[in-house]
Amino acid sequence: METLGFLATGFSVALAPMNLALVLIGCFVGTLIGSLPGIGPINGVAILLPLAYAMGFPPESALILLAGVYYGAEYGGRISSILLNVPGDAGAIMTTLDGYPLAQKGEGGRALALSAVASFFGSMGALILIVFFAPMLSDLALKFGPSEFVWLMTFAFTCLATMVGSRPLKTTIGVIIGLLLATVGVDSGTGILRFTMDIPNFFDGVDFLVVVIGMFAISEVLVLLESWLRNDMKLTPVGKSFVSMSDLMAVKWVVLRSTIVGFVIGVLPGTGASIGSAVAYGTEKRFAEGHDDQFGKGDIRGLAAPEAANNASAAGSMLPMLTLGIPGSGTTAILLGALLMFNITPGPLLFEQQPEIAWGLIASMFVGNIALLVMNLPLIGMFVRLLSIKQSYLVPIIVMLTFIGIYSIHGDSFDLYFMVVLGVFAFILRKLGFSLAPVILGLVLGEVLEENLRRALSISGGDWGILFNGPITITLAIATLFALVGPFVIRALKKR
Repeated sequence: METLGFLATGFSVALAPMNLALVLIGCFVGTLIGSLPGIGPINGVAILLPLAYAMGFPPESALILLAGVYYGAEYGGRISSILLNVPGDAGAIMTTLDGYPLAQKGEGGRALALSAVASFFGSMGALILIVFFAPMLSDLALKFGPSEFVWLMTFAFTCLATMVGSRPLKTTIGVIIGLLLATVGVDSGTGILRFTMDIPNFFDGVDFLVVVIGMFAISEVLVLLESWLRNDMKLTPVGKSFVSMSDLMAVKWVVLRSTIVGFVIGVLPGTGASIGSAVAYGTEKRFAEGHDDQFGKGDIRGLAAPEAANNASAAGSMLPMLTLGIPGSGTTAILLGALLMFNITPGPLLFEQQPEIAWGLIASMFVGNIALLVMNLPLIGMFVRLLSIKQSYLVPIIVMLTFIGIYSIHGDSFDLYFMVVLGVFAFILRKLGFSLAPVILGLVLGEVLEENLRRALSISGGDWGILFNGPITITLAIATLFALVGPFVIRALKKR
């Protein structure tokens, strides 16, 4: 009952006229930012942080505005992922696997509506879990050390092997390519340059946004140009712009499971929506095996799972930031900086000493998610009109957006050349039947895996036994082993 009282206090803060207006503004701006390829929630929050500070907002109001941009961008990331096959950020990569095939089938409106609803329930479910299980999950997050994170990353990679159905070898090769890209730059352990080819632009590593935009957007442009050369370019039908009750019933358990998976992974510091959506997608694909499995071809379950998971992860990543002062993702790291900028010390005492900030932020997320659903569903018709643009016009628009977006990051023309090279390479991979998602996720997770493996071995003096030093590591190791051999065992039993 005490928790509900604190939540009521939070709603009194969130529903104050100025804070309510800031929630709506943040959600709208965040949706626009998330829909633009290459910007993403991190850049959106970073851009608005100085503005929120300069406007002299109270701490709770500034956080409410920035948080609205954060989860608004998580919603908006699905738009370009589904309609253009260009993920707005890492958390939206998995959405392209089934969202874009649905759009190609003329069901772009249905895909956007379903993803909006899945995102809503994923976020709301995670917020309910935050309210009732915050203390317990904070204790669990504290128990995750380097060894546990190594196994969590390994489990995520194992789940990737199910993403492209009968092509686990190509998926594995894609992950390896991503891992190789993650090793470019300065070795964090020795300070030695690795695989930079003496090019100064690679000394800090390969820029994630350059890789994402190059491999998805530029390769998609080349695919469209190939269609133009073959004279088989055609308008994609828009289809209905609403989600049916039968669709909701078909994905209800998918959304529930993915919400839990995404939330738990989001609570773990340093993980984020990209890992949550990947694990949720792989989990649901395993559940679907033998039951009209159309994953990767436009299966609504493959769309609902990552959308629910990445929004649940976004909400869950707020928990370690507020209770432990440890950012759960890159965006919450910026929000943590905002807290410190306003002389607020995050930690367990924040909920007791400054409940208007902690609970006001949580309550505003409830309000914001309702606003996003109400705001996004009527706009779906406008979004899907993008598919009505002739592809001969769509190609230069995509090229313009990608070049402007990449050049605005560092103002360096090298990024543009490198993006084009990656786009050609990705186009070749696509022609050979490779999925691009494992490459990107290998890049994202590879750095986290290497850092934690180095840290674990440093703690143990090189003893690999540290990877099996507790119940959490052993549980994750068993789960990884089961995810690896389980499908083969199940197939063998079915054949018998």
